[in-house]
Amino acid sequence: MLELKSINIKKPEDVNLILGQSHFIKTVEDLYEVLVNNVPGIKFGLAFVESSGACKVRSEGTDPELKKLAEVNALEIGAGHCFIVFLKNSYPINVLNAIKNIPEVCNIYCATANTAEVIVAETENGRGIMGVIDGAKPKGIEEAQDIVWRKELLRKIGYKL
Repeated sequence: MLELKSINIKKPEDVNLILGQSHFIKTVEDLYEVLVNNVPGIKFGLAFVESSGACKVRSEGTDPELKKLAEVNALEIGAGHCFIVFLKNSYPINVLNAIKNIPEVCNIYCATANTAEVIVAETENGRGIMGVIDGAKPKGIEEAQDIVWRKELLRKIGYKL
């Protein structure tokens, strides 16, 4: 029997998230090291869903609230070997390539500050992530004033001169 479920990721609006899949228990420590080595003083919480042995949600972080948030969301998603990272005062762009280069990381499903929904398939063997709904659907095509807004935003947050 196959059952599809939609899991809403619960997070504050000003928090970014990265959702991915890995394959080894050392993911928790490797993610921690990559995050602190790429952004000095980074505030984050992460959790990894172990899918063999004790089958625990393993977690680390530099911010207790974000760590708890990661634990709660990872447990709710419950898909084998998935991990979730919550970031505050930094962006996924600062750490995404470093995370992708961790040897045991298999896939990144999304990196966003948007409302996100995880589509999970569940069988008698466990759960797996089928995909992610990231934000809202388009409301139209970018126009001149939208281009100005986009360019100003990137400069305001320091990603363009």
